[in-house]
Amino acid sequence: MNPWHDEFPQEAGLRYLNHAAVAPWPRRASAAVCAFAEQNLRVGARDYPQWLQLEQRLRQRLARLLNAPSTADVALVKNTSEALSFVAFGLDWRPGDQVVISDQEFPSNRVVWEALRPQGVEVVEVDIAGSDPEAALIEACTPRTRLLAISAVQYASGLRLDMPRLGAGCTERGVLLCIDAIQQLGAQPFDVQASGCAFAMADGHKWLLGPEGLGVFYCRRDLREQLRLHEYGWHMLEDAGNYDRRDWQPAKTARRFECGSPNMLGAVALEASLALLEEVGMAQVATLIEQRIARLHAGIAALPGARLLSPQEPGRRAGILTFALAGRDNGELFEALKKEQVVCAQRGGGIRLSPHFYTTETVIEDTLALLHRLA
Repeated sequence: MNPWHDEFPQEAGLRYLNHAAVAPWPRRASAAVCAFAEQNLRVGARDYPQWLQLEQRLRQRLARLLNAPSTADVALVKNTSEALSFVAFGLDWRPGDQVVISDQEFPSNRVVWEALRPQGVEVVEVDIAGSDPEAALIEACTPRTRLLAISAVQYASGLRLDMPRLGAGCTERGVLLCIDAIQQLGAQPFDVQASGCAFAMADGHKWLLGPEGLGVFYCRRDLREQLRLHEYGWHMLEDAGNYDRRDWQPAKTARRFECGSPNMLGAVALEASLALLEEVGMAQVATLIEQRIARLHAGIAALPGARLLSPQEPGRRAGILTFALAGRDNGELFEALKKEQVVCAQRGGGIRLSPHFYTTETVIEDTLALLHRLA
Protein backbone atom coordinates (compact mmCIF):
# COMPACT_ATOMS: atom_id res chain seq x y z
CA MET A 1 0.00 0.00 0.00
CA ASN A 2 1.36 3.40 -0.98
CA PRO A 3 1.81 5.28 2.34
CA TRP A 4 0.82 8.51 0.56
CA HIS A 5 -2.33 7.14 -1.04
CA ASP A 6 -4.58 9.27 1.18
CA GLU A 7 -2.68 12.40 0.15
CA PHE A 8 -3.18 11.69 -3.56
CA PRO A 9 -6.60 10.03 -4.03
CA GLN A 10 -6.48 10.37 -7.79
CA GLU A 11 -9.21 9.32 -10.18
CA ALA A 12 -9.32 5.60 -10.95
CA GLY A 13 -7.32 4.78 -14.07
CA LEU A 14 -5.42 8.06 -14.06
CA ARG A 15 -1.70 7.73 -14.79
CA TYR A 16 -0.29 11.11 -13.81
CA LEU A 17 3.26 11.45 -15.13
CA ASN A 18 3.44 15.19 -15.74
CA HIS A 19 4.93 16.77 -12.61
CA ALA A 20 7.49 18.60 -14.76
CA ALA A 21 4.52 20.61 -16.10
CA VAL A 22 1.74 21.13 -13.54
CA ALA A 23 1.37 18.78 -10.56
CA PRO A 24 -1.71 17.61 -8.68
CA TRP A 25 -2.12 18.99 -5.18
CA PRO A 26 -1.93 16.71 -2.15
CA ARG A 27 -5.12 16.33 -0.13
CA ARG A 28 -3.80 18.59 2.63
CA ALA A 29 -3.36 21.49 0.21
CA SER A 30 -6.90 21.07 -1.07
CA ALA A 31 -8.24 20.88 2.48
CA ALA A 32 -6.28 23.97 3.52
CA VAL A 33 -7.70 25.99 0.62
CA CYS A 34 -11.23 24.81 1.35
CA ALA A 35 -10.85 25.80 5.00
CA PHE A 36 -9.42 29.18 3.97
CA ALA A 37 -12.36 29.76 1.61
CA GLU A 38 -14.82 28.87 4.36
CA GLN A 39 -13.08 31.24 6.74
CA ASN A 40 -13.34 34.03 4.18
CA LEU A 41 -17.02 33.22 3.74
CA ARG A 42 -17.77 33.26 7.47
CA VAL A 43 -15.52 35.92 8.97
CA GLY A 44 -13.61 37.54 6.11
CA ALA A 45 -10.17 38.81 7.10
CA ARG A 46 -10.92 39.02 10.82
CA ASP A 47 -7.98 36.74 11.56
CA TYR A 48 -5.50 38.36 9.17
CA PRO A 49 -2.65 38.20 11.72
CA GLN A 50 -2.94 34.40 11.55
CA TRP A 51 -2.64 34.57 7.77
CA LEU A 52 0.62 36.47 8.16
CA GLN A 53 1.90 33.78 10.50
CA LEU A 54 1.17 31.17 7.84
CA GLU A 55 2.97 33.27 5.26
CA GLN A 56 5.98 33.40 7.56
CA ARG A 57 5.90 29.60 7.93
CA LEU A 58 5.92 29.37 4.14
CA ARG A 59 9.00 31.60 3.95
CA GLN A 60 10.69 29.41 6.55
CA ARG A 61 9.91 26.23 4.63
CA LEU A 62 11.20 27.75 1.40
CA ALA A 63 14.38 28.98 3.09
CA ARG A 64 15.01 25.48 4.44
CA LEU A 65 14.28 23.90 1.07
CA LEU A 66 16.79 26.22 -0.61
CA ASN A 67 19.21 26.16 2.33
CA ALA A 68 19.11 29.93 2.21
CA PRO A 69 20.97 31.64 5.06
CA SER A 70 17.80 33.41 6.18
CA THR A 71 14.16 34.04 5.31
CA ALA A 72 15.36 37.59 4.58
CA ASP A 73 16.93 36.17 1.40
CA VAL A 74 13.63 34.79 0.10
CA ALA A 75 10.89 36.66 -1.76
CA LEU A 76 7.47 35.33 -2.70
CA VAL A 77 6.88 36.04 -6.38
CA LYS A 78 4.21 35.35 -8.99
CA ASN A 79 6.36 32.94 -11.00
CA THR A 80 9.85 32.09 -12.22
CA SER A 81 9.61 34.55 -15.11
CA GLU A 82 8.95 37.45 -12.77
CA ALA A 83 12.00 36.57 -10.68
CA LEU A 84 14.17 36.24 -13.80
CA SER A 85 12.95 39.66 -14.90
CA PHE A 86 13.91 41.14 -11.52
CA VAL A 87 17.48 40.03 -12.23
CA ALA A 88 17.59 40.85 -15.94
CA PHE A 89 16.20 44.35 -15.57
CA GLY A 90 17.70 45.01 -12.15
CA LEU A 91 21.39 44.64 -12.96
CA ASP A 92 23.30 47.64 -14.26
CA TRP A 93 24.31 46.45 -17.72
CA ARG A 94 26.97 48.00 -19.92
CA PRO A 95 27.17 47.70 -23.73
CA GLY A 96 29.25 44.65 -24.57
CA ASP A 97 28.29 42.68 -21.46
CA GLN A 98 27.54 39.01 -22.04
CA VAL A 99 25.02 36.57 -20.61
CA VAL A 100 25.84 32.89 -21.10
CA ILE A 101 22.95 30.42 -21.35
CA SER A 102 22.55 26.89 -22.71
CA ASP A 103 20.90 25.92 -25.98
CA GLN A 104 18.32 23.82 -24.10
CA GLU A 105 16.66 26.48 -21.95
CA PHE A 106 12.92 26.89 -21.51
CA PRO A 107 11.83 30.16 -23.21
CA SER A 108 11.54 31.95 -19.86
CA ASN A 109 15.28 31.60 -19.32
CA ARG A 110 16.14 32.71 -22.86
CA VAL A 111 13.70 35.46 -23.86
CA VAL A 112 14.35 37.56 -20.75
CA TRP A 113 18.05 37.80 -21.62
CA GLU A 114 17.44 38.38 -25.32
CA ALA A 115 15.24 41.31 -24.27
CA LEU A 116 18.43 43.03 -23.06
CA ARG A 117 19.88 43.31 -26.57
CA PRO A 118 18.72 46.94 -26.97
CA GLN A 119 21.05 47.70 -24.04
CA GLY A 120 23.97 46.17 -25.94
CA VAL A 121 23.98 42.91 -24.01
CA GLU A 122 25.10 39.83 -25.94
CA VAL A 123 23.47 36.46 -25.29
CA VAL A 124 25.83 33.50 -25.81
CA GLU A 125 24.14 30.11 -26.28
CA VAL A 126 26.24 27.08 -25.41
CA ASP A 127 25.76 23.56 -26.76
CA ILE A 128 25.52 21.33 -23.68
CA ALA A 129 24.88 18.02 -25.47
CA GLY A 130 28.48 16.89 -24.99
CA SER A 131 29.99 14.74 -22.26
CA ASP A 132 30.98 17.70 -20.05
CA PRO A 133 28.30 20.41 -20.21
CA GLU A 134 29.66 22.23 -17.16
CA ALA A 135 33.06 22.66 -18.82
CA ALA A 136 31.39 23.95 -21.98
CA LEU A 137 29.45 26.55 -20.01
CA ILE A 138 32.41 27.68 -17.92
CA GLU A 139 34.73 27.87 -20.93
CA ALA A 140 32.18 30.09 -22.71
CA CYS A 141 32.58 32.74 -20.01
CA THR A 142 34.87 35.54 -21.14
CA PRO A 143 36.06 38.69 -19.37
CA ARG A 144 32.90 40.35 -20.75
CA THR A 145 30.56 37.77 -19.17
CA ARG A 146 28.52 39.24 -16.32
CA LEU A 147 26.14 36.39 -15.69
CA LEU A 148 25.62 32.68 -16.37
CA ALA A 149 21.89 31.86 -16.44
CA ILE A 150 21.17 28.15 -16.40
CA SER A 151 18.46 25.67 -15.46
CA ALA A 152 19.50 23.20 -12.80
CA VAL A 153 17.58 20.54 -14.74
CA GLN A 154 16.70 21.00 -18.39
CA TYR A 155 12.96 20.89 -18.97
CA ALA A 156 12.98 18.75 -22.13
CA SER A 157 15.87 16.31 -21.75
CA GLY A 158 15.92 16.18 -17.96
CA LEU A 159 19.68 16.78 -17.93
CA ARG A 160 20.79 17.68 -14.40
CA LEU A 161 23.85 19.89 -14.08
CA ASP A 162 26.43 20.09 -11.31
CA MET A 163 25.52 23.38 -9.68
CA PRO A 164 28.41 23.56 -7.16
CA ARG A 165 30.88 23.01 -10.01
CA LEU A 166 29.28 25.77 -12.07
CA GLY A 167 29.22 28.01 -9.03
CA ALA A 168 32.92 27.48 -8.39
CA GLY A 169 33.71 28.21 -12.04
CA CYS A 170 31.65 31.40 -11.95
CA THR A 171 33.24 32.57 -8.70
CA GLU A 172 36.71 32.03 -10.15
CA ARG A 173 35.81 34.17 -13.17
CA GLY A 174 33.86 36.85 -11.33
CA VAL A 175 30.59 35.82 -13.02
CA LEU A 176 27.19 35.85 -11.32
CA LEU A 177 25.32 32.53 -11.38
CA CYS A 178 21.53 32.65 -11.84
CA ILE A 179 19.76 29.30 -11.46
CA ASP A 180 16.30 28.45 -12.75
CA ALA A 181 15.60 25.70 -10.22
CA ILE A 182 12.03 24.91 -11.22
CA GLN A 183 12.79 21.36 -12.42
CA GLN A 184 14.93 20.46 -9.40
CA LEU A 185 13.37 22.14 -6.38
CA GLY A 186 11.05 19.56 -4.85
CA ALA A 187 12.50 16.67 -6.86
CA GLN A 188 16.11 16.71 -5.68
CA PRO A 189 17.91 18.45 -2.81
CA PHE A 190 18.95 21.94 -3.82
CA ASP A 191 21.38 24.21 -2.00
CA VAL A 192 21.92 27.87 -2.90
CA GLN A 193 24.92 28.12 -0.60
CA ALA A 194 26.66 25.02 -1.93
CA SER A 195 26.03 26.18 -5.49
CA GLY A 196 27.48 29.61 -4.79
CA CYS A 197 24.69 31.17 -6.83
CA ALA A 198 23.76 34.82 -6.81
CA PHE A 199 20.11 34.20 -7.66
CA ALA A 200 17.74 31.23 -7.81
CA MET A 201 14.05 30.98 -8.58
CA ALA A 202 11.27 28.42 -9.01
CA ASP A 203 7.51 28.12 -9.34
CA GLY A 204 5.40 26.20 -6.86
CA HIS A 205 3.22 24.29 -9.32
CA LYS A 206 5.60 21.54 -10.46
CA TRP A 207 7.65 19.40 -8.07
CA LEU A 208 6.59 21.50 -5.08
CA LEU A 209 3.00 20.24 -5.59
CA GLY A 210 1.49 23.68 -5.16
CA PRO A 211 -0.70 26.05 -7.19
CA GLU A 212 0.20 28.21 -10.14
CA GLY A 213 0.71 31.88 -9.37
CA LEU A 214 3.20 31.63 -6.50
CA GLY A 215 6.93 31.01 -6.59
CA VAL A 216 10.16 31.79 -4.78
CA PHE A 217 13.07 34.12 -5.55
CA TYR A 218 16.38 33.79 -3.73
CA CYS A 219 18.68 36.81 -3.91
CA ARG A 220 22.05 36.71 -2.22
CA ARG A 221 22.24 39.26 0.57
CA ASP A 222 25.10 41.30 -0.86
CA LEU A 223 23.27 41.70 -4.17
CA ARG A 224 19.81 42.75 -2.99
CA GLU A 225 20.46 46.49 -3.10
CA GLN A 226 22.35 46.19 -6.40
CA LEU A 227 19.19 45.16 -8.27
CA ARG A 228 17.36 48.23 -9.54
CA LEU A 229 13.69 48.06 -8.56
CA HIS A 230 10.94 48.52 -11.14
CA GLU A 231 7.88 47.69 -9.02
CA TYR A 232 6.81 49.79 -6.09
CA GLY A 233 3.99 49.63 -3.57
CA TRP A 234 3.06 49.51 0.07
CA HIS A 235 4.21 45.96 0.75
CA MET A 236 7.86 46.40 -0.31
CA LEU A 237 8.58 49.22 2.12
CA GLU A 238 10.80 48.85 5.15
CA ASP A 239 8.08 50.30 7.38
CA ALA A 240 5.25 48.58 5.51
CA GLY A 241 2.64 48.85 8.26
CA ASN A 242 2.94 52.60 8.77
CA TYR A 243 0.50 53.98 6.21
CA ASP A 244 0.85 57.60 7.37
CA ARG A 245 4.60 57.83 6.95
CA ARG A 246 5.59 60.04 4.02
CA ASP A 247 9.28 59.24 3.78
CA TRP A 248 10.09 55.68 2.79
CA GLN A 249 12.75 53.23 1.68
CA PRO A 250 12.61 49.71 0.22
CA ALA A 251 12.72 46.85 2.68
CA LYS A 252 16.21 45.70 3.57
CA THR A 253 15.10 42.08 3.07
CA ALA A 254 14.02 40.33 -0.12
CA ARG A 255 10.52 41.62 0.61
CA ARG A 256 11.69 44.63 -1.43
CA PHE A 257 10.73 42.54 -4.50
CA GLU A 258 7.12 42.10 -3.31
CA CYS A 259 5.40 45.31 -4.32
CA GLY A 260 1.79 44.65 -3.31
CA SER A 261 -0.67 42.46 -1.45
CA PRO A 262 0.39 38.82 -1.13
CA ASN A 263 -1.19 35.84 -2.87
CA MET A 264 -2.57 34.50 0.40
CA LEU A 265 -4.70 31.81 -1.25
CA GLY A 266 -1.62 30.44 -3.01
CA ALA A 267 0.39 30.67 0.20
CA VAL A 268 -2.16 28.54 2.05
CA ALA A 269 -1.91 25.79 -0.57
CA LEU A 270 1.87 25.89 -1.05
CA GLU A 271 2.61 25.92 2.67
CA ALA A 272 0.56 22.74 3.08
CA SER A 273 2.29 21.04 0.15
CA LEU A 274 5.74 21.93 1.43
CA ALA A 275 4.83 20.51 4.82
CA LEU A 276 4.30 17.16 3.11
CA LEU A 277 7.65 17.34 1.30
CA GLU A 278 9.36 18.13 4.58
CA GLU A 279 7.69 15.19 6.28
CA VAL A 280 8.88 12.83 3.56
CA GLY A 281 12.32 14.47 3.43
CA MET A 282 14.05 15.59 0.26
CA ALA A 283 16.60 12.78 0.40
CA GLN A 284 13.81 10.20 0.38
CA VAL A 285 11.87 12.14 -2.27
CA ALA A 286 14.92 12.04 -4.54
CA THR A 287 15.48 8.31 -3.92
CA LEU A 288 11.86 7.43 -4.66
CA ILE A 289 11.82 9.50 -7.84
CA GLU A 290 15.04 7.89 -9.04
CA GLN A 291 13.56 4.43 -8.45
CA ARG A 292 10.57 5.32 -10.63
CA ILE A 293 12.73 6.90 -13.34
CA ALA A 294 15.02 3.85 -13.33
CA ARG A 295 12.06 1.51 -13.82
CA LEU A 296 10.66 3.63 -16.66
CA HIS A 297 14.11 3.80 -18.20
CA ALA A 298 14.56 0.02 -18.15
CA GLY A 299 11.03 -0.65 -19.41
CA ILE A 300 11.18 1.85 -22.26
CA ALA A 301 14.71 0.81 -23.27
CA ALA A 302 13.29 -2.68 -23.87
CA LEU A 303 10.71 -1.38 -26.37
CA PRO A 304 11.43 -2.06 -30.06
CA GLY A 305 12.71 1.09 -31.70
CA ALA A 306 12.88 3.06 -28.46
CA ARG A 307 15.21 6.06 -28.36
CA LEU A 308 15.94 7.53 -24.94
CA LEU A 309 16.44 11.28 -25.11
CA SER A 310 17.26 11.75 -21.43
CA PRO A 311 20.56 11.02 -19.66
CA GLN A 312 21.09 7.41 -18.67
CA GLU A 313 23.43 8.12 -15.75
CA PRO A 314 21.49 8.48 -12.45
CA GLY A 315 23.68 11.43 -11.44
CA ARG A 316 22.61 13.32 -14.54
CA ARG A 317 18.84 13.05 -14.10
CA ALA A 318 16.15 14.19 -11.69
CA GLY A 319 12.49 13.41 -12.41
CA ILE A 320 12.28 13.59 -16.21
CA LEU A 321 12.49 10.83 -18.82
CA THR A 322 11.95 11.73 -22.48
CA PHE A 323 11.82 9.16 -25.26
CA ALA A 324 10.70 8.56 -28.84
CA LEU A 325 9.64 5.40 -30.68
CA ALA A 326 10.88 4.66 -34.17
CA GLY A 327 8.06 4.77 -36.69
CA ARG A 328 5.67 6.49 -34.29
CA ASP A 329 4.72 10.14 -34.68
CA ASN A 330 5.12 11.90 -31.33
CA GLY A 331 1.83 13.72 -31.69
CA GLU A 332 -0.08 10.53 -32.45
CA LEU A 333 1.62 8.68 -29.60
CA PHE A 334 0.82 11.53 -27.22
CA GLU A 335 -2.85 11.42 -28.20
CA ALA A 336 -2.94 7.64 -27.82
CA LEU A 337 -1.49 7.92 -24.32
CA LYS A 338 -3.89 10.72 -23.48
CA LYS A 339 -6.87 8.51 -24.40
CA GLU A 340 -5.58 5.96 -21.92
CA GLN A 341 -5.40 8.61 -19.17
CA VAL A 342 -1.61 8.84 -19.22
CA VAL A 343 -0.95 12.48 -18.39
CA CYS A 344 2.41 13.42 -19.94
CA ALA A 345 3.84 16.00 -22.34
CA GLN A 346 5.42 16.41 -25.76
CA ARG A 347 8.84 17.92 -25.21
CA GLY A 348 12.28 17.82 -26.74
CA GLY A 349 11.38 15.75 -29.78
CA GLY A 350 9.67 13.03 -27.80
CA ILE A 351 7.28 12.11 -25.02
CA ARG A 352 8.21 13.36 -21.56
CA LEU A 353 7.27 11.36 -18.46
CA SER A 354 7.80 12.85 -15.00
CA PRO A 355 6.70 10.81 -11.96
CA HIS A 356 6.92 12.08 -8.39
CA PHE A 357 7.81 10.30 -5.16
CA TYR A 358 4.24 9.13 -4.52
CA THR A 359 3.63 7.70 -8.02
CA THR A 360 2.50 4.13 -7.55
CA GLU A 361 4.05 1.00 -9.04
CA THR A 362 0.71 0.34 -10.73
CA VAL A 363 0.89 3.64 -12.63
CA ILE A 364 4.43 2.88 -13.78
CA GLU A 365 3.74 -0.71 -14.83
CA ASP A 366 0.41 0.10 -16.51
CA THR A 367 2.12 2.84 -18.54
CA LEU A 368 4.92 0.51 -19.60
CA ALA A 369 2.42 -2.19 -20.58
CA LEU A 370 0.50 0.35 -22.62
CA LEU A 371 3.66 1.51 -24.38
CA HIS A 372 4.50 -2.09 -25.25
CA ARG A 373 1.12 -2.36 -26.95
CA LEU A 374 1.59 0.91 -28.80
CA ALA A 375 5.21 0.32 -29.91
